[in-house]
Amino acid sequence: MAVITVRQNGPYRVDGDDVKVVDWNGNEYPIARRPVALCRCGSSGSKPFCDGTHSKIGFQAGDVAGPAT
Repeated sequence: MAVITVRQNGPYRVDGDDVKVVDWNGNEYPIARRPVALCRCGSSGSKPFCDGTHSKIGFQAGDVAGPAT
């Protein structure tokens, strides 16, 4: 089972051995390392993956989601 962790002012961290990342056409991205870090700031040079740019630009995440209903 994959677990997605929303990191404070950082990427989405996706843990799990069965994780695949695909584009809108269903093409699979090669995953170089695990856990997978997905860009949340929108400024990564290696989208959809995080390259650490959020730290350089001072990315501040908005409000977090409340509990699921």
